[in-house]
Amino acid sequence: MSAIALISGRGRLPHLLADRLHAEGRALVLAELEGFESLSAARDDVLRFRLERLVPFLDKLQDLGVTRAVFAGGVHRPRLDPALIDPATMQLLPRIMKAMASGDDGTLREVIALMGEWGVEVVGAQDICPDLVAAPAIVGDVPPKAAEKQDAARGFEILRLMGAADLGQGCVVAQGQCLAVEALPGTDAMLAHLAALRTDGTALPQGGVFCKAPKPEQDRRIDLPALGPDTLEAVHRAGLRGIAFEAGGVLLIDRAEMVARANALGLFLWAREGA
Repeated sequence: MSAIALISGRGRLPHLLADRLHAEGRALVLAELEGFESLSAARDDVLRFRLERLVPFLDKLQDLGVTRAVFAGGVHRPRLDPALIDPATMQLLPRIMKAMASGDDGTLREVIALMGEWGVEVVGAQDICPDLVAAPAIVGDVPPKAAEKQDAARGFEILRLMGAADLGQGCVVAQGQCLAVEALPGTDAMLAHLAALRTDGTALPQGGVFCKAPKPEQDRRIDLPALGPDTLEAVHRAGLRGIAFEAGGVLLIDRAEMVARANALGLFLWAREGA
């Protein structure tokens, strides 16, 4: 019987996928990159690996009958320790370094290609849990106002340009002005910085919309953007009115809790059709 590997980083998503796969009775191999522990904090059946020993890890997956894999959770590029690189992985190093130099999208495409060479098909988290993505709709009880819809349209234009440059997957727009864009530190850092600016009395347009979408050309089997209840709290602290995100292109972690919290905070959650 073939198995599916859940290759996890930090956060809630790996746990949600593991629970779903276990409930469905799938043959499952749990794995996580060292330094980005999540599943191993609650389970003792997690295979841990390092990028310096990538080939032995892929060989292990093959030995365990893994034919499919899903990536879930937050990671960033770890520092490589040359002393730990095994000979087989060393042969792949020029290829890996070239991909990393081309940006995040290039790196992820190379990861998918390498998995395929070991007979492992990469699938998306949304393929395991289709309910994680939303159809076009207002998700919750609070609708965006006309001005907020205009800000969202502007935000999605900015995201298209950012995606073409292989930058982040989020930005903030208020009254037509871009207040912040997501870079390497991520969504939390961007929203926290904006909240600090408001606290310090920096003159900024009132309100605003946090916009989130995948990059236009990215492979959606990996690194699909995600939102969760904590994002709503950060949006509220930043003085924004709500979140506009691409329908079908953003994972909603703990959707019921998100809706309840958005309603309580008076924030809108808008699954917007198209990027």
